[in-house]
Amino acid sequence: MNSIAALQAAVTAAAPFDGEPTDAELDAINRELPVILADVALLDAQIMTIDRTPTELDHQRIRRARRRVLAARRDLANRATETQTGGAA
Repeated sequence: MNSIAALQAAVTAAAPFDGEPTDAELDAINRELPVILADVALLDAQIMTIDRTPTELDHQRIRRARRRVLAARRDLANRATETQTGGAA
């Protein structure tokens, strides 16, 4: 049987994790927040139809939510491309 005592020091020697996100992580979350909210809205629309037959209104709500998700992802991708290329000149 191998001992893991020698490996434990390497694992615990790292700087302690304080559990808080860094500023860079918070900025990334803020940039992605419209996509996250659109995904939540889509999930809400889909969850409402789990236990019943979807009506035409439910189908419309899901289609609108899907379009919002796609638009939010498109906007996020465009912003990422603009920052990489330096934006419009």
